[in-house]
Amino acid sequence: MSPPSTIGDIPLKQLANHANSYAAAHGLQVEKRIQIDDSSSNSSSGEKKEASTYQCAPISLLPNAFPATEFERAKSLASNFNELVDRISRDGDFLQSTLGGPGGVTDADPYTRKLLQLYNEIYCGKGVNGEEWGKFAREADCLGVQRSDYMLNSKKDEQDKIYYELKQVELNTIASSFAGLSVNVAGLHRHLTQRFKNEVADFIESNERAVMGQDYVRSDGEDKGVPINPALTCIPRAMNVAYDQYQNRFEKSNSDRVILFVVQEGETNTVDQRFLEFNLWERHSIPVVRMSLTAAHTRLELDESTGTLYIKSNDGNEDKRQEVSVVYFRAGYSPADYPDGDDGIEWLSREKIERSRATKCPCLGYHLAGTKKVQQELARPGTLERFFGEGREADVESLRGAFAGLYSLGSDATPGDIDALRDALSGGEGRYVLKPQREGGGYNFYGDNLVKKVRENVMEDPSTKELKLGSELAEFILMERLFPPQQKSILLRAGLIEGIGETISELGCFGTIVSTNDGNVLHNEYAGFLLRTKFSGVDEGGVASGFATLSSPSLC
Repeated sequence: MSPPSTIGDIPLKQLANHANSYAAAHGLQVEKRIQIDDSSSNSSSGEKKEASTYQCAPISLLPNAFPATEFERAKSLASNFNELVDRISRDGDFLQSTLGGPGGVTDADPYTRKLLQLYNEIYCGKGVNGEEWGKFAREADCLGVQRSDYMLNSKKDEQDKIYYELKQVELNTIASSFAGLSVNVAGLHRHLTQRFKNEVADFIESNERAVMGQDYVRSDGEDKGVPINPALTCIPRAMNVAYDQYQNRFEKSNSDRVILFVVQEGETNTVDQRFLEFNLWERHSIPVVRMSLTAAHTRLELDESTGTLYIKSNDGNEDKRQEVSVVYFRAGYSPADYPDGDDGIEWLSREKIERSRATKCPCLGYHLAGTKKVQQELARPGTLERFFGEGREADVESLRGAFAGLYSLGSDATPGDIDALRDALSGGEGRYVLKPQREGGGYNFYGDNLVKKVRENVMEDPSTKELKLGSELAEFILMERLFPPQQKSILLRAGLIEGIGETISELGCFGTIVSTNDGNVLHNEYAGFLLRTKFSGVDEGGVASGFATLSSPSLC
């Protein structure tokens, strides 16, 4: 995929250099760790020390065409998905029956089993410690920063003409990232498409026709362009609502109150996180403290009499310790974040945080509501109605209309689920994706790898042809594969042109919700967007995992 030398009349290298300069000036960057000579050392042994530098985040040089109607539809779904997550989190019976039990996800996936165990012990009082052990957690409020990811899926109408429907890929309820960087990607793309409007017009319009059809013409020359991304206003605003709610509920102590960001050690997506931190201070005067789960084991203490979570001072002086009002997890979504195992210090830190009266983002219930198995169960007939009562039929249908085909591979698999699996094993593997209960990208199975993984865990009765599912498959779901429109993109990685070619995109819509311990919703809104773009031959889609780039929608 060698890039052309120009786009319109402008050299491509010049446009890329302009984008890199914009990225540097606006913080559209990721951190990179390097080794440098230790000038402070008197040794001549050439000792090295680690230092941080910054480089342009992985981006698409220009925005990608996206239908305005489907963009607005995604925005409109945000508040209902927020509410759905909140209601699921309070339904322990549903979470237990969906994720637990013989032949369920927790039989095959130790990580989800640990999450559900803690949820049951803390929120349902089912552990050996009794109901008092989770008392303060049950009295705490909840903050959600969700992101629902969608693709356009191709369909044909009665005249055999292709059109696209918005379908949900997944719902992320923990560590939903790239809100900060996406705001600046949208700014970059508005700048480039206005500053170099004539030079890039043919490229943009060609992509619009690729998505909308070759006969597409803008109405009266209308150019909707790249919308404003409100993520850095909306997400800190929700955190401020949660912070203020904590302030109002609990009598002020002598300790300063902070928001705790739980982060990964060695994190490179720090700029994205810092944008939230800096906006919290500049707009709301709320200080942030960053800490890993490992460090939290020794630096956090829980007052067992009040449920107050404190950050210890460096010198041990109680007058200098800080009180945690809100905990925002940007780590803890993967088994890799708990390297010391089930009884290790990282899980002990998570347990200590969860048992406190601090508002968690997410609490364990919200976290579990974002698992793939819950997503699959929600697509079953009648399940959404469990969470939305009479008078909400239109909301239920709008949510259900966004679901792709989702099929269980556990002990609760229906004949319809088995039929889909049989189709995947009989030459239809290209129509499905095999997905585990994992976040972060890089874990899915496609094509031949899907067939191989399934066949390793399926037995077929030679006489009845009945399929018997192995227990290891319970941690997976089978999902309909989506086929979005392809359009040309120029992708940059580390500031260099990676290539130009056919790409596909995935839209993420952020949503924020703050609810009280008894389920009263104080705040619920759409909170911005993210677009990720990758070359068409790439199956996985994570930016941080190296598969995709950040882009933004050019509405048409």
